[in-house]
Formats: sequence, C-alpha cells, structure tokens
Amino acid sequence: MTLTAQNEYGKIDEVYIKSITAGFRNQSDLDRNWKDLGYLFCPDFEIACEEYEHFKSILGLYASTVHSFPEDTDTGIDSIYCRDASIVTDHGVIPCNMGKDARNTEPEAQARHYKAQGVKILGSIQSPGLLEGGDTAWIDQNTLAVGKGYRTNAEGVRQLKALLDPYGIKVLAYDLPHFQGPQDVFHLMSIFSPIDKDLAVVYSPLMPVAFRQMLLQKGYKFVEVPEEEFISMGCNVLALAPRTCTMTTGNPKTEKLLIHAGCKVITYEGKHISVAGGGGPTCLTRPTRRLRQ
Repeated sequence: MTLTAQNEYGKIDEVYIKSITAGFRNQSDLDRNWKDLGYLFCPDFEIACEEYEHFKSILGLYASTVHSFPEDTDTGIDSIYCRDASIVTDHGVIPCNMGKDARNTEPEAQARHYKAQGVKILGSIQSPGLLEGGDTAWIDQNTLAVGKGYRTNAEGVRQLKALLDPYGIKVLAYDLPHFQGPQDVFHLMSIFSPIDKDLAVVYSPLMPVAFRQMLLQKGYKFVEVPEEEFISMGCNVLALAPRTCTMTTGNPKTEKLLIHAGCKVITYEGKHISVAGGGGPTCLTRPTRRLRQ
C-alpha cells in the first residue's frame, strides 16, 4: 500500500480536523464573533457539537487515523475550517498566509502542532504573499492547481512554486472571478471537488475557462451542480475514497447526479457547522495521507 499527500480522491488514511469544542469553544465566543466573520447566522453550540460528532463518525468509517488540532487561544471560530491554513505534500507541510485577516494566526498554530508531532515543515508563505489551502487542489500526483482571487495572490503562488519546483511538482494558477466580492468565502474548491482520478463535482458558471479546459484535456468528467444548489454548497464534496463521498444535506439534485455517476454518497446535517460559516466537508478537514490509486 502506497500512501501520498498529493491526492484528493484516494481512500483517506490520515486526516486532521479541529473539533467544535476546540474551535467554537462555547456559545459566548460564537455570539461575539459570528457577525464580524461574515457567518450567515450564529451557530448553536450544542447543535453544532451534535452535527460534528456525526460528521466525525463518517470520517472514522474510512480514515485509519483522525487527528485533532488542539484548542489554541490565538485562533478564532473559523479555525474549524482547517484545510485553509496549510498545504500538505509528500515532502512536508506548507503553512499558508491567510487572505482573511481574522484568520492570520491559524497557520502558525497548525505549524506548532505539526512540529510537535514530528511533521516536517517544508517552508511557509510569507507576506506580501497570500495563500489559502481552499484555493489549492491536486489534479494528479505532480500537478497542483491554485486559484488566484481575494484569498490567494500572485506572490503567494510564486512562493509556492519556488517551494515545490525542486520536487518536480507543477503549479498551475488560474484567476478566480469576483463573484460576491472580497468578503465572501470563495475558493477554487468552492467550484471544484475531485472525487476520482477522472471525475469531479464542479460549478461551471464560475470556473475559469482555462482551468475547465485543462481538466477536460486530462480526461475529467464532470458532475455539474445546478445553480440552485451552488449556494447550499452542493459543490463542496469530500472524497472519502474513489467515488465515495460526503456532503451536506439539502442538495438532492447534486446527490442524485453523483449516484447516477456511480458514486456512494453519505450526507450529514451541517446547518451549524457548514452552512453558517460557508465551510463544507472539504473545509472541515485536512487529509494528510491517502491511498495512492
């Protein structure tokens, strides 16, 4: 069995998460911070804990090891969306530099924990470079796609390329659209979720043309999310194994399309852990090892 970090769809072997109790902490923290961080509504802490336990149980069906980032007084409630603060490679972890100012303490908090666990830090993204993990996705073993927008800039991409070029990893950058502006939670993985080596869930109306064409040239087939299910995160789908995935409830058309494409779909109720903060299952997880298919 060969394991890799440079894959988005192989069976998950090891994954990091950050629990509600470590991230949201309590109802008082939520009450104080949800508006300033752009949440749609204030999550209910008790319900969020229940939703998260179900989500975690789904991960446990497939992952051999589920690590939890600890509570850190330097980070806020957004830290439950732990994908964004780092990028993982077979050569080490790259702490990011967040485009959302309120989250700029998260990469260092993750880096401290990785170091304590003996995980190599390959390098980090430094100002004025900006880079968030949600703007990156492995297309194949040696190709990493990056979306440039309000959370990731050209200097962040330049630094990422410099870190990965010695290992023969190609970084392909694409400009993301304005969509709802700099305050919105919009990443490359808002419109693209790989679920097999040649299958991805996409929202084509907001995809950069060159990015979409590249995927088609590489042989990808698309599960096209309908317009009415994009806002409810129908495009935010986490592969647990090839063509086995999890997504929030409330996207029945996308779920039906996935099943028609031969996928197994496991849904979870995520109103308070996903919908409120705009972070679906890919955002809630940082897979660090998958089975290389």
